[in-house]
Amino acid sequence: MKERPFRIKAVLFDFDGTLTKPGAIDFAVIREAIGCPSGKPILEYIGKLPDPESRADALKTLDDFETEAAADSEPNVGAEALIRYLKGKNIPLGIISRNSRRSIQRALKNFNRVSESDFDLILSRDDPVKPKPSGDGIMLALKRLKAEPHELLLVGDFVFDIQAGNDAGALTVYLDNNGKSDASKIGSDFTVSDLYELKDLVRLGLPLSAGKLPNEFLGAFLGRMGLDDPAVIIPPGVGQDAAAVEVDAEEVLVLKSDPITFATDAIGHYAVLINANDIATTGARPRWLLTSLLFPSGTTASAVRSVMDELQTVCARWGITLCGGHTEITDAVVRPVVTGMLAGTVSRKDLIDKQGMKPGDRVLLTKAVAVEGTAIIAREFGSRLMSLGMPESEVEACKAFLPRISILTEAGIARAGQRVSAMHDVTEGGLATALTELSVAGRHRIKVDLERVPVYPETRKIGRLLNIDPLGLIGSGSLLICCREQYTQALMREIQAAGIQVTAIGEVLGPGEGVEARKKGLKTEWPRFEVDEITRLF
Repeated sequence: MKERPFRIKAVLFDFDGTLTKPGAIDFAVIREAIGCPSGKPILEYIGKLPDPESRADALKTLDDFETEAAADSEPNVGAEALIRYLKGKNIPLGIISRNSRRSIQRALKNFNRVSESDFDLILSRDDPVKPKPSGDGIMLALKRLKAEPHELLLVGDFVFDIQAGNDAGALTVYLDNNGKSDASKIGSDFTVSDLYELKDLVRLGLPLSAGKLPNEFLGAFLGRMGLDDPAVIIPPGVGQDAAAVEVDAEEVLVLKSDPITFATDAIGHYAVLINANDIATTGARPRWLLTSLLFPSGTTASAVRSVMDELQTVCARWGITLCGGHTEITDAVVRPVVTGMLAGTVSRKDLIDKQGMKPGDRVLLTKAVAVEGTAIIAREFGSRLMSLGMPESEVEACKAFLPRISILTEAGIARAGQRVSAMHDVTEGGLATALTELSVAGRHRIKVDLERVPVYPETRKIGRLLNIDPLGLIGSGSLLICCREQYTQALMREIQAAGIQVTAIGEVLGPGEGVEARKKGLKTEWPRFEVDEITRLF
């Protein structure tokens, strides 16, 4: 596989052997019927027959054999599911084949969920283009499918397919059909063993939605990196808030980097606390912050100064040293972006690793869901909320959620006394994503009672007005805590004594991954969000 980035705007399939399992066809009989020598491609032989009538007769004979075989064909494994997936993504699809159109149409009748109408283009040997391995048909398909050569994925199971795609400059995929030939000699950009694997390849070439990288990609990409430094105690992974590095036998350095891309109002406030929150989930104390500040062209110096002043003020409030970074005006961004890199320290014995979770641990949630999302929406879309009927006083109350996005106080309480097995900051994707991430990082399943999950009335109202689910809304300010059962009540009392709401919403189950949700005592589906709900507003 060529490790180059790619983008897919259209997919063009070979037919027999790619989308279908062809019916039995005896090419020796066909060759004998039309007089084609062994080892010579049949279409090329027919094309060089000097007599037009002989060519027509030979093509009809070939067509009859193909159509008869097509009647006995069946969809290739995964073909229908793949086509339905691509159609759902609005990707233009085409077929290019050395077969006749009649045989293609006959074979498509054997599909259950796919028909001729699902394809934007079907090119057969009946069309006035040179057959594969010529790239002429691919070039015609590019025009019809409105894609550039490097944006077209050509999929085939024969060397002629790959040669045609390469000739036209397309991305080529050789379908190995479970290792039936030597793929190394084909010369394709990619090789897959079946069409299910092709779906995963296509997904790599589709544009990502706004928001953080989906966990399925993140996990796969991190798995490719390899990490052999024994000083790294907590490596990067899905659900890991920060990395931890042992600097000597007694002390651990905890590192975190996170950008602020949604908010523009109070962006410095978010940048400090979002990074500090993740450091705190390991039991560490946030200490040193570096920031990269990117501002769009046209930004004034006073605007830059305002962000810097805000960063310093919030750092001072939480005992963090703003010790360096970079500031730039660039047309690469359309609104300010602040990326923070924060370091903290903790003694080795006090480091909280999520893999310390055990069955029976109680799962606590501080404050309520979507604290950060509520503040951002009120600050960025306040006029819209008021136009939908939300009183200005309520919008202002939601803006005042901003100071609540810190979880440093409750994390400081929780880390004392060896009572806590794991902590996780609720960020993009809301509680729905955070609990799933906590389960993955802790390698245990989690049970949650949906009726116990707290939602502020203001948040619920915003969700109703904007058709947003609070469970999938960005939620810094809410801390998930896994606590040993015998210490749960005492810890909850201490957090409440600090003026912070805390609720027991579930418990840790046995080893594995996933969230088991219950409502009114019955199992129910735990929601999953491809991207954070707030992205729908931006």
